[in-house]
Amino acid sequence: MTQKLNFDSMSVDEMWQLHEEIGRILSARLTTEKRELEKRLAQLRREDDVRQAIGISAQTAPAVRQRRKYPQVLPKYRNPKAPSETWSGRGKQPRWLVAALKTGRTIEEFAIGKSEPKRKGSERHARGHASRA
Repeated sequence: MTQKLNFDSMSVDEMWQLHEEIGRILSARLTTEKRELEKRLAQLRREDDVRQAIGISAQTAPAVRQRRKYPQVLPKYRNPKAPSETWSGRGKQPRWLVAALKTGRTIEEFAIGKSEPKRKGSERHARGHASRA
């Protein structure tokens, strides 16, 4: 169709007839395309069945990878009002922590095990220097 249609000069009946003609053409083309795709899919299935029968697909197909095991992340923060609610410090902050932080509290107040472990090696090292002097 090389001529340009002038829709402003067309009547409603002419435009409706054009609409119906376009609908028929589209329907026919979509049906044809669908048939071609279904033929190709059937051909691919047959090829896959042949490969499986021969045993080639087991050798060439990539092995199913299992999900990697990640280490368990222990919680670092606990809600004092509901001790079962904890947060590991990863991802989005939980609602209870966001609300508490808005009231002026600090995140360190919710830390589990606030006291730092004492380093025994550094104490021995410090005593060793003191005894020499």
